[in-house]
Amino acid sequence: MTRIYVPATLPSLAALEQHGSLDPGDDVVVAADDSADPESTEYDALLTAAETSAVLAAELDPGLRRRVVVVAEVTAVGETVALADVVAVLADAEDLPDGADPDDLGDLGWYATQEIPDLLG
Repeated sequence: MTRIYVPATLPSLAALEQHGSLDPGDDVVVAADDSADPESTEYDALLTAAETSAVLAAELDPGLRRRVVVVAEVTAVGETVALADVVAVLADAEDLPDGADPDDLGDLGWYATQEIPDLLG
């Protein structure tokens, strides 16, 4: 299995919940399995995905501007991610302010897959 970090938005997270799958697109970040420091590699992958998510979120209407990163374990990178593959979702608790600098944003909150409806509510 390969752990991937998919930059997302609240609307794409809603689509994942509704349809049971998510197209990861071209921005998926892979955490290398063979790293000497897997924790550091995963953290770097998360940060990269969060930066991309911030760019995607900035284009949305107020109320939807949160960074969202879907963490999944898949057998093949680039294929559709099933909800069953998702191990966690990381997201902002509040909307990003207008013109937010991704480097100045705080940490993302961790959500279990069963908390997705609460995150979207």
